[in-house]
Amino acid sequence: MPPGTLYMLILKTLQKSSLHGYAIAQRIHLISDDVLRIEEGSMYPALQRMLIKGWVTSEWGESETGRRVRFYKITAEGRKQLGNEVSEYDRVTRAIYKVIEPS
Repeated sequence: MPPGTLYMLILKTLQKSSLHGYAIAQRIHLISDDVLRIEEGSMYPALQRMLIKGWVTSEWGESETGRRVRFYKITAEGRKQLGNEVSEYDRVTRAIYKVIEPS
């Protein structure tokens, strides 16, 4: 996964509904046609940092399989940050494309 995209992908995934960590990873993997894979060792530390920054909130609930899980929901501050993340990603992507496109 390209560096600096994890927060953006998580926030974007949470725009539609609150999800638990494993469901976030699965949804990203599915939507990306099995290209992007977020490992547990990256997902949960990122979610914890996002909680501290106020980009998401969480509450305990039950998964589809009956397990106790933490559901994450994007906040207004998280929506603002998502806009910032997408803008920065677009800026960097355009710059990289300028370097690699044929002259």
